[in-house]
Amino acid sequence: MQDGAMQAWIESSHLAGGNIGYIEDLFELYLDDPSAVGDEWREFFDGMPTSGVDIKHSEVREQFREMAKNKLKLSGSANAGNSEMSEKQVKVLQLINAYRFRGHQHANLDPLGLWKQEQVADLALEHHSLSKDDYATEFNVGSLAIGKDTAKLGDIHAALEKIYCGSIGAEYMHIVSTEEKRWIQQRLESQLGQPKFDADMQKRLLQELTAADGLEKYLGSKFPGAKRFSLEGGDSLVPLIKALIHRGGENGAKEVVIGMAHRGRLNVLINVLGKHPQELFNEFAGLGIKSEKSGDVKYHMGFSSDFATKGGNVHLALAFNPSHLEIVNPVVMGSVRARMERRGCQDGSQALPITIHGDAAIAGQGVVQETFNLSRTRAFGVGGSIRIVVNNQVGFTTSKQEDARSTQYCTDIAKMVQAPIFHVNADDPEAVLFVSQLAVDYRNAFKRDVVIDLVCYRRHGHNEADEPNATQPLMYQKIKKHPVPRELYAKRLLEAKVIDDKFAKQLVADYRDALDKGDCVVEEWQPMKAHSVDWSPFVDNDWDVDYDSRMTVEELEDLALKVSHVPEGFKLNSRVAKVYEERVKMANGERKLDWGMAEMLAYASLVKHGHGVRMVGQDSGRGTFFHRHAVLHNQKDAKTYMPLQHIADNQAKIEIYDSVLSEEAVMAFEYGYATAEPNTLPIWEAQFGDFANGAQVVIDQFLSSGEQKWGRLCGLTLLLPHGYEGQGPEHSSARLERFLQLSADHNWSVCTPTTPAQVYNMIRRQQIRPVRRPLIVMTPKSLLRHADAVSSLEELADGVFYNVIGEIDEQDAKKVERVVFCGGKVYYDLLKQRREQELNNIAIIRIEQLYPFPHQEMADVLKQYQHVKDFVWCQEEPQNQGAWYCSQHHFREAIPEGAKLSYAGRAASASPAVGYASVHKEQQEKLVNDALTIK
Repeated sequence: MQDGAMQAWIESSHLAGGNIGYIEDLFELYLDDPSAVGDEWREFFDGMPTSGVDIKHSEVREQFREMAKNKLKLSGSANAGNSEMSEKQVKVLQLINAYRFRGHQHANLDPLGLWKQEQVADLALEHHSLSKDDYATEFNVGSLAIGKDTAKLGDIHAALEKIYCGSIGAEYMHIVSTEEKRWIQQRLESQLGQPKFDADMQKRLLQELTAADGLEKYLGSKFPGAKRFSLEGGDSLVPLIKALIHRGGENGAKEVVIGMAHRGRLNVLINVLGKHPQELFNEFAGLGIKSEKSGDVKYHMGFSSDFATKGGNVHLALAFNPSHLEIVNPVVMGSVRARMERRGCQDGSQALPITIHGDAAIAGQGVVQETFNLSRTRAFGVGGSIRIVVNNQVGFTTSKQEDARSTQYCTDIAKMVQAPIFHVNADDPEAVLFVSQLAVDYRNAFKRDVVIDLVCYRRHGHNEADEPNATQPLMYQKIKKHPVPRELYAKRLLEAKVIDDKFAKQLVADYRDALDKGDCVVEEWQPMKAHSVDWSPFVDNDWDVDYDSRMTVEELEDLALKVSHVPEGFKLNSRVAKVYEERVKMANGERKLDWGMAEMLAYASLVKHGHGVRMVGQDSGRGTFFHRHAVLHNQKDAKTYMPLQHIADNQAKIEIYDSVLSEEAVMAFEYGYATAEPNTLPIWEAQFGDFANGAQVVIDQFLSSGEQKWGRLCGLTLLLPHGYEGQGPEHSSARLERFLQLSADHNWSVCTPTTPAQVYNMIRRQQIRPVRRPLIVMTPKSLLRHADAVSSLEELADGVFYNVIGEIDEQDAKKVERVVFCGGKVYYDLLKQRREQELNNIAIIRIEQLYPFPHQEMADVLKQYQHVKDFVWCQEEPQNQGAWYCSQHHFREAIPEGAKLSYAGRAASASPAVGYASVHKEQQEKLVNDALTIK
């Protein structure tokens, strides 16, 4: 409200008189933060008339507009005139608010005492025109939740120091929601910075710290020099995670999925998830490991177990992950989303994601921002996640803040989604325990992300063989003298007479004995029960396993009518209406099916028979190239309708989402989803195929190698638009060569379908065949509406995806002198020119699946061409790209003995395609001519 309007309003109200200055100050404080004033004042300001006046903050303005209808009177407003309600009262409230905003900058967070936090003027009494001379004066505490309405300034100041400048530094005032801020204030302030736990809990904390410390010492002595990425210095991570699981289980969580990088991973495996120590020792010693798979290092491996809580057993899953530290985070979220949906859980209450970050990584790696950005979206929400930063204050050798990031805290990235951030000193395990409970409760209450910054240190170098003193001499001189968290907490409990010295020593001895035995050391560990999803039908099956994908033409006709149905009164865009008019004709047999219709029928047939479908991509609802239109938009009111959701009464679920503008995090999310849900077909579609570049880490580290490294099955399908139409370097190639280069061990299939029937049967095969491996598809652009790229319902009903398609024109095979191999769109260019020039001595064979290479099908097709000595591979891509270099050994193996294989295509190039349409056309004509000209 403008100053003049404010004064006029006050003068016309019951607040007129000598209190105008006081009310104005209080109102300004309210505008900065509505939770800063007491409930009565806030209700009063909330109810003020706002019509025709200017408001300072947009959020307050919106609240005013809604609440101005309620003409509330300030309870006890007459007290505003009392002499004790002076200007200093407002200053006290401002002081309280300053601590809420900036107290964390004076908090005791660093166990080593090396942090050089700036002095914050706002936290000084003098900044608010207060002094110790006012300590004995009673003031109203406003909304400060210390259990009383008034207190002496000395007591208020002492309480603020304990709450906001102790072992917990809370950042939450960036949150817009007053309700959320008030909730956090109530929980923090009511504890006065000193959470109370009974003796049993304190002993349990000491026991868990003893385990964390004991394992590292045991490994260090038994396997000296071996890399283990020790947790030492961040030992409180073990009780922190266990507390999160206990609290989650008490509040209804049935599954917890954890993602973390190297630091402390072995400790978490042994002391949280209950992996048998002997198994870990065998891995260190290289004993008893026999596998046809490549395997992975110890600190990448995942694990599953069940964990007993007061609310029942909780299933734990530690996600497998590579050395690309933060990429595991969206994988975890995808896995949690799949588990939620399987349980029918809409709000995330039954599945809890926990991700553990390094301080350098969370600030430095972009996938963190992408994953935060997913957190509140329809397609990727999981009801909030709990993110823990193991803040060693050093990233490998980088410790200077000005080198590590451009923000004060590594966790500042979380503010983009208004996540509260709780910095906590890892040497204070009771503060860590309190924050863990606070985090779970906040996440469950508000379904939002929350961050715990566990400020600790790294006792050794980046790994145990590294020498940290070379780059951090002062830090490591301090670390060398600093007692471990177990020692500090044991001393604290000894001084409080909670334990005696014998008890502490016995915990150490008992844990060492348990490790010697090699059995599980986690009391909460439970034998794992059967999961809610069964992967056994998909284990150890090869590509040629029998399956039946046939359908009747009549059933397809019925589905075609359903996917073409538009509700009465639902107004379509004119171009979309035309698409659906054509689809009705296709359903009625009046014309053949195009690509979009065949694809819709594939999804419809799957959901009708109980197979779920999940598709995400930046334009998946419509399709980047205007071909799919699975999600219809009413031109009158913008409501949407999906014909695929109305196929049958008991159909499976189908979801199609336009995703956020991200490749890396979204593809990783879908990978995580696919590894947790075999009964749904997950599809990620690139806007343009080469945009998959942005997710190369996911492709390299998860999709291509996850089964070999970790035994993780995954049926994720990538649809990558690919084709040379003169669109330039970034809109032509999906980089087929990269996928073929990564192809080995039957790790996935790579296909270039050329007809609607092929894409229909390929999609169905991917889900119906009892194999769960990724499918990489070079999907077309111009073929979506190509006159010759059509299929009949009978071709769809056949139920077979043909890995190789032989010559379709009538030819005398004996007169064939050259056979041209190709894949994708170039086939239609070759076919058109051959027909125009009546080159009946050349046969064209399409290889629709480049990997695994279909040797037997190729042999069957080539039986009639054993006399041919001239074979050509024709591709649109440059010679150093596409399939030529990665697949020519398969082509050579397939052709008759003594025959020669040559190349027809663009010359090698550093760029995927030219940027000039005229040059593109010239190149295209040349490669087609080269393929069809016998010299």
